[in-house]
Amino acid sequence: MSMAGFHDRGAGPVDVRVVPHPAVTLVLEFGDGPLVVDAATGRQQRGSLVAGFTHDAVRVRGENVECVQVRLSPLAAFAVLGVSSAELDHVVVTLDDLWGSAAARVRQRVGEVRSWQDRFALADDILTRRIAEGPSADPEVAFAWSRILGSNGGVRVEELASESGWSRKRLWSRFREQIGLSPKRAARLVRFDHAVHRLAVGADAAMTAVESGYVDQSHLNRDVLAFSGITPATMAGETWLAVDHIAWKDRGKNELS
Repeated sequence: MSMAGFHDRGAGPVDVRVVPHPAVTLVLEFGDGPLVVDAATGRQQRGSLVAGFTHDAVRVRGENVECVQVRLSPLAAFAVLGVSSAELDHVVVTLDDLWGSAAARVRQRVGEVRSWQDRFALADDILTRRIAEGPSADPEVAFAWSRILGSNGGVRVEELASESGWSRKRLWSRFREQIGLSPKRAARLVRFDHAVHRLAVGADAAMTAVESGYVDQSHLNRDVLAFSGITPATMAGETWLAVDHIAWKDRGKNELS
């Protein structure tokens, strides 16, 4: 898991589009103003939140917002959240729905801590304890997920079963159960994430397509549209991507205004 701290310093309302990411997102909110998430379905959630993988067409907004945002590996998400990642695909839920009264206690504890580093340490302790007490993923599933991440989604998913030592049917079933996506969709999401971060730093779209393993630029365009609902040109300027190199560097724990 990796963490970042966000606060708006009274600079005015926050309103940003969420870009799908190959992790389950946990937001521990403790500011004066509630964090609000608007989904494409019209459903609205407030406060501390959990967002599944492909949370496309979702906007995050609020004012006087302060929060610790955690990107959870799907290998750890079930132990931390108490719910399968498969149940979180395309879903945004409140932490209260998953943790009950424990969510309010966590919000209070995080809000009482004065420095960001202490907040990170507290959140790390809370989540690490839950990971230690929860179930772990099968080694074969963890191996397949690692291969997909390590190849930026470029691994041939047909080869994963033979490399893991399991049958294709068993690996696909257990992977979907524990990761929350099929291996093919997981590889697409990881490849998409790699490509859009290249676009965000100004890389040429055609070259990005080639370097990210797409057949051509049209293939990249279709995947970006499928995951985000916008074009690669629009995606390149998204605030959500622009802050990543600041928010998630230095061992994954940073404060961002």
